[in-house]
Amino acid sequence: MPGTASSPQSPQPPQSQQLPRLSRRAALGLGMGAAAALALPAQSASAATAVGGARLGASGVQVRRGSGAPQLPGLNARAWVVADNDSGEVLASYNAHKALPPASTLKMLFADTVLPKFDSAEKHRVTAEDLAGIPLGSSLVGIQAGTTYTVHQLWQGVFLRSGNDAVHVLAHMNGGVDETVAQMQARAKDLQANDTHVVSPDGFDHKGQVSSAYDLTLFARAGLKNADFRGYCATKTADFPAGGSKTFQIQNTDRLLTGQGVTPYEGLIGVKNGYTSHAGNTFTGAATRDGRTLLVTVMHPKSGYEAVYQETAALLDWGFRAGSKVSAVGELVVPLSERPKSSASPAAGAAGAAAMSAVSGSTEHREGWALGGSAALAALAGGGLVALRRRARPSGRRRA
Repeated sequence: MPGTASSPQSPQPPQSQQLPRLSRRAALGLGMGAAAALALPAQSASAATAVGGARLGASGVQVRRGSGAPQLPGLNARAWVVADNDSGEVLASYNAHKALPPASTLKMLFADTVLPKFDSAEKHRVTAEDLAGIPLGSSLVGIQAGTTYTVHQLWQGVFLRSGNDAVHVLAHMNGGVDETVAQMQARAKDLQANDTHVVSPDGFDHKGQVSSAYDLTLFARAGLKNADFRGYCATKTADFPAGGSKTFQIQNTDRLLTGQGVTPYEGLIGVKNGYTSHAGNTFTGAATRDGRTLLVTVMHPKSGYEAVYQETAALLDWGFRAGSKVSAVGELVVPLSERPKSSASPAAGAAGAAAMSAVSGSTEHREGWALGGSAALAALAGGGLVALRRRARPSGRRRA
């Protein structure tokens, strides 16, 4: 497992030097949540405003194990997330918001954005223009210009074979690649997937195209709400048009689903794998056991093609065993379009959750924090903080 040692702690100044003197009005205005925040270490700006909670913005392993909770498995991925699909609780994470190339796992966002727009029975005769601009070295399902496909078959090509040719055909049907990219970026913003920058709908390596383990988990959770999305990512094999009346069989590249090269995972329901020589291996998987569905995203294990599946399976096993013996370190936020209009801002929610989380349980890893306590107070105290501030002024091979 990546390093879990806590940062060295510097000597703390006397309490009178740490906190400004408060007026009665300011103290009342802070409330219980802000009072708890005063007890926190200073927070870094990125962590304090991290979507889903400040703990998710910190580097290193984040987990809050209770009595009898299992140890996390040894891992070498650059980032990962374990979350409960139904409650949205993030049970553990490592570099959850680290921006990394997503490879074909970005196709989850493509599907979440475009899948609802076309009837599955709709037919489309593919043209050479539809297939123009597919990056050299892409994974392909084998779409041919001049052949007619149903939308259903095109989505099978996207989900099962991660076909960039199927992605580009659907993108052209959707108004073009540029229009689809813009829609995907807008959808990412709505999902509060702020680590994601979309350059191409297929996830292939492009300069500046990044996402994070947290964002990919958001995409999977959003997509699985759609019955068609859920059905496609759970399909193991399908017959695909080969021109005329001929077909050929395609198999899902999700090895935890099919068992190709690895042991299939019991209860797996998808979702999407990806690989490029630049991104390495990425995978988001969802599995259900005893009525509980967990989501796991693993990005860029340091060794072995199968490692992304092995580490995903190990984290799923850990999550199912941990059950209620661990407390959440953050949450998968709801889309902005689904929030009540009276909801607090994402930053306020993140800082508030971090404040209460930090004082309610222990942690196996805590990073050093840099920003003064006023950042956390700002989200919790509202108008009460104004009085406080007035008194205290701070001194090779590529696929996707």
